[in-house]
Amino acid sequence: MSFVTLILVFVIIWWLIFFAALPVGVKARHENTDAADEGTDPGAPTNPNLKKKAIVTTAIALGLTIVYYFVATSGLIDFRQ
Repeated sequence: MSFVTLILVFVIIWWLIFFAALPVGVKARHENTDAADEGTDPGAPTNPNLKKKAIVTTAIALGLTIVYYFVATSGLIDFRQ
């Protein structure tokens, strides 16, 4: 298994998890009365926590990539039949 394959697997897993995590815990401006600024979209998030989500996503994607590596190299599942 090449290093490029592992990087590609990591990137694909990272983006899948990141897009799934984006709506988690987000409140829109119309749901929060003290964050209703004039001229902003009412559906815009007040605090999307992108940095926290990126860090958590990186940790999960790294763990899943390591699991993929060990499953692919152990021979438990043969990907090349």
